[in-house]
Amino acid sequence: MTASTLSSEQTDIVVIGSGIGGLSCAALLARYGFDVIVCESHSIPGGAAHAFERNGFKFDSGPSLYSGLSYKPSANPLRHVLDAIGEELPCVTYDTWGCCLPEGDFDTSVGADQFCEILMRFRGDDAVAEWRSLQRVMAPLAQAAIAIPPAALRFDAGAALTLSRFALSSLRHTANISKLTGPFSRIMDGVVKDPFIRNWLNLLCFLLSGLPADGTSTAEVAFMFADWYRPGVMLDYPIGGSGTLVDTLVRGLERYGGKLMLGAHVEQILVEGDRAVGVRLRGGKVVKTRKYVVSNISVWDTLKLLPSVPKQLRSRSCTPECDSFMHLHLGIEAQGIRSDLACHYIIVNDWEKGVTAPQNVVLVSIPSVLDPSLAPPGKHVIHVYTPGNEPYDLWQGMDRRSQEYAQQKSLRAEVMWQALQRIIPDIRKRCDVTLVGTPLTHERYLRRHRGSYGPAIRAGVGLFPSPRTPIPGLLCCGDSTFPGIGLPAVAASGMMTANTIAPIHKHLQMLNL
Repeated sequence: MTASTLSSEQTDIVVIGSGIGGLSCAALLARYGFDVIVCESHSIPGGAAHAFERNGFKFDSGPSLYSGLSYKPSANPLRHVLDAIGEELPCVTYDTWGCCLPEGDFDTSVGADQFCEILMRFRGDDAVAEWRSLQRVMAPLAQAAIAIPPAALRFDAGAALTLSRFALSSLRHTANISKLTGPFSRIMDGVVKDPFIRNWLNLLCFLLSGLPADGTSTAEVAFMFADWYRPGVMLDYPIGGSGTLVDTLVRGLERYGGKLMLGAHVEQILVEGDRAVGVRLRGGKVVKTRKYVVSNISVWDTLKLLPSVPKQLRSRSCTPECDSFMHLHLGIEAQGIRSDLACHYIIVNDWEKGVTAPQNVVLVSIPSVLDPSLAPPGKHVIHVYTPGNEPYDLWQGMDRRSQEYAQQKSLRAEVMWQALQRIIPDIRKRCDVTLVGTPLTHERYLRRHRGSYGPAIRAGVGLFPSPRTPIPGLLCCGDSTFPGIGLPAVAASGMMTANTIAPIHKHLQMLNL
């Protein structure tokens, strides 16, 4: 449904943006019985997780690494959302990905033990002993991190009731829960001295939060240990790609009577008598709300929609931001290609530069290895990107039609080509489709402030804010709110925001599902 097909109308709740956080929130609100409209600026839902197609190749625009979706019980809040709305997400499972690091190339797996084999190969017995010590230290922290499911959280007095059923089970984790808010470096520094393990942990932290270990919360790493480094664990990939995940959430929204409006660009959040009462769309159409406006867009973009910014919100405009991305989307000829391709690869060029250095870390996703339906027969689809380490300032003010822009695209994409050549040496000869994305692409198609990955709020220095704002009737969800960046985090944020709006008796019923 497009905005042009609707006249001005009323609803209980309008959600701005159809990212995973917004769709999770909206689908749950519809499940709770509210009238919900999601306003999406683009013609495709999904935000940073949307999918698109070119010449028969289906590309993921954003996240490509999933876990905790194919089994129950799961620690992944996104699985909790899907369970609550009664939707299934078919996935293919795997456990191994490739690494191209300064020390050498190798495959590694999730699970409790395989990484020790890698450490023995590259670093020896002492490194293995340190990793085992870290696993012992992280075990109780991992249990503390998942002791209270995000599905139980809400940001009002009703939380006392929804959390009470987990009080006894979480009581034994009380001493460790307080350790989760500080930076993971405090834990790491007390256990790990081996430089390879420290580099590895800083890399994982960067992929989780956009920051190294001294800026990533212990809770995020503990959640990862609970999810990845345990016996028998598998990774997931949604059959059909990230677009299937988005479609599943949209299906859940619409199943309970919610509406998704595409091409519905919100120009302003309407405020009357200091209360948010709706939104005005490009073209003048108005959607008024009886209860709430929920913004799923970034903190900086949300502030731009307000007619005036209350004093209590002005400090949020100074929220530090992670850098942006370079993207390389390729559709390639697969004939004669190596038979042992992994779905994912992590490439690090130089540990000494640090994991956050521009163009030092490159990620490669080849999901057609797992799901051939993403590419035409005999082909592969590839997504290469520099994850939140491309400075926006290099691109700011450039004319996307200029020769200067074209030259810089070619220059800055080279690191991705070189990374991919370590896996597929003749990659440049195989391409049927070649698409290069820049921070300006990221900014334009995702409506993201400066094309940013999201807020760079350092653990121990600040906390991601709650969904509540100083403006009555305006709530937020997504990567600018607690618990922060990443697909599980934004799904949790959407769930918490929906729960905060829901009557307590309906929230308690949902917890019984």
